[in-house]
Amino acid sequence: MTNIIAQIRAAAAKRALYNRTVFELSNMPADVAHDLGLFPEDAAATARKHVYSS
Repeated sequence: MTNIIAQIRAAAAKRALYNRTVFELSNMPADVAHDLGLFPEDAAATARKHVYSS
């Protein structure tokens, strides 16, 4: 039972990190994003790769 709870907590933490990362990337100033080679349209894919890739 504690293993299931730990898995749920880990998944919730990853989802929160994903949401926060998407928000930050989407709201980054255009000049900073351009310097980093990022585009607001790619925020979800970039966040997914960062959070869920090992």
